[in-house]
Parts: sequence; structure tokens; C-alpha cells
Amino acid sequence: SYTTDTKSREENKKTLENLYSLSVDITKIRRLKEWVLLQDVAYVKEIAGILQEMGADETTVANIIERCPEAILHTPAEINSQRALWQLVCQNEKQLIKLIEQFPESFFTTEYQQNQKANILFFQELGLKNNIITRFLTSAPNIFYNPVEKNRNVIETLQRNYLNLGGSEANMKIWILKLLSQNPFILLNTSTAIQENLEFLQKNDFTDQEVLQLLSKLKGFIFQLNSTTMQKSMHFSKNIFKCSDQELKQLVLKCPALLYYSVPVLEERLEGLLKEGISIAQIRETPMVLELTTQIVQYRIKKLSALGYDIKSGNLESLNGTKKDFEVTYGKIQSKKARPIFNPVAPLHIED
Repeated sequence: SYTTDTKSREENKKTLENLYSLSVDITKIRRLKEWVLLQDVAYVKEIAGILQEMGADETTVANIIERCPEAILHTPAEINSQRALWQLVCQNEKQLIKLIEQFPESFFTTEYQQNQKANILFFQELGLKNNIITRFLTSAPNIFYNPVEKNRNVIETLQRNYLNLGGSEANMKIWILKLLSQNPFILLNTSTAIQENLEFLQKNDFTDQEVLQLLSKLKGFIFQLNSTTMQKSMHFSKNIFKCSDQELKQLVLKCPALLYYSVPVLEERLEGLLKEGISIAQIRETPMVLELTTQIVQYRIKKLSALGYDIKSGNLESLNGTKKDFEVTYGKIQSKKARPIFNPVAPLHIED
């Protein structure tokens, strides 16, 4: 609860002096979060000292404070507690300081320390490796702000549903850990929302095995949707591809993006493909192409066209996949084009 009212308040001279002595670029702080400089109490030297104790040099300390100025408003006790907390999953202080430099905001959010600690211990107990937990702490810090009971509840709902859908007890732990590693944000959903989404799929005639398949393919993103948006997306796809319910189901299993993306996103991507001269029939044959943004599709078509590959008459498989997949496909087409027509190892018939 720091005051952010900047009117008629002066910058704290002592804070400024201490920041200057650490070679911190104060203009950056003024531009980012000037209110920090107006606070009556700041712990500039103390926080810098703790960071230096962990192995940070002067440049690193200045960089951290410039990126996250509110760091200096935390008490040394709060920061030492946070340090001890993150050390539960960090190999050493060298790794810890590197993480703080990359993700200072995550480290200096100290309001939820009890929840953070309980969740770290829960994730370790669940079997998540420490390097995955550190990734969560930096890239999905808000999952640690939940009370541990809430996260436990979501995990138990997932486990129960996995078994109900025919998943085996032996594979359940691997499945849960993989799902969490791919998408920790599933923990921000409620157990009710998870249950409703699974029921929606079952009502739409997806078998238990198919629902499990979709959950794995969607990396848990299905839990961030709701039945209304999924219904609209499926209705849109059914109209566009002029297919039966059974055919639509097969398309969704082939390309879960038809379920995941909203109608406006699907419309925009479809329009981009049609503008390139690609037909609806081609898209229906290879719906995974809708997983790519219009810009990526245009870029790939351009590269393939430069090799003389006509996407309008071929299938769309060559456009698909990750950047790495595409580069492999492109390389194969390129080497095929560059291959000599004659057989270089065949004997040459030269007249004497």
C-alpha cells in the first residue's frame, strides 16, 4: 500500500543519493515508476547489499533496480524470506541471481509468501522437478498466489477425470506432470469450469478415449475455454466445411484448434488462406493449417513459391508444423529442385 499520488510531493533526496551511488539510471525510474522515488522510506543500500551477497555485481544490481524499482521498498526481512523460499528450488545462488535479473517482478512480489511456500512444497510432493517449478515461479508466478488447497483441488479434479475417462493409474502421474509443464495456467481455473468443459465434449459425442486424446493435444488449454465459445467455433466450422457431426468430430480430433480458437480468429485465418488461392477443400483436407497465423502462412507460401512450388495445386502439408518442421520440409523441396536430372554415377557413353 504505497501512495501513488504524485501531486505536491517531492522525491526522497536520500533515496536519490543512494541510487546515484549505485550507478542506477534514475531517469528510467522516473519514466517507469516515479512514485517509488516519492516514498518516505526506501531500503536501497540494504536491498543492494542482499543482491551483492548473492553474487550480483554493480551492473546487475543497477539493472535489477531499474527494471523493478519497487524492489527498494521491501524490507530486508521480506527479501531474505523470499531468497530462502526461492532457494528451495534453485541449485545455487548463482542461478538465483540470474533468475532475479531476468524476472525481477516475480521475485519482488512478496505479499503471498505463505502461499508461495505451501505451493512450492505441494509441487515438489507432486513430483515436479525443481527446474520446472523455477520456470513456473518466473513465467507463471500468479499460480503461487492461490491458496494451496485451491491448486490441490484442481489437480484432484484432473486426476479423477483422467481415471473416469479410462486413463490408467500407472500413467496418471506422468499425464498430470506433462499437462502442468505444458500449461501451468490450468491452475487458474476452477474445478467447476474443468468439469463443465469435459461434460461439453461428452455431450457432443466425443468418446472417453477421444476426450483424453483432445486433452493431451490441447495441452490443457481446453480448460481455459467455456462451452459457449466451443459451441460457436464448432458451429462455424460445420458451416464452413459443410460436414456432418461425425465428420466435424474427426476434423476437431485432427485439429483441436477448431475447438480452441474463437470464431473471429478462425474467420481471419480462413480469409487469409482463401486470399492466397487456397480452396476450402484443401483446408478441410489439412485443417491443421488453421493453427498458423495469417502472417506465418503468407511467409511460408512466399518461400515455397520462390522454389516454384505451387501451393494451390498441391496439398497443404508443406505449410504445416513448427518453424523447425517447416524448415525441414523447405530443405527437402529445395534439394529436390537442385538435384541434377542426369544420374551422376551412371557411366558416360563417349565415342572414341
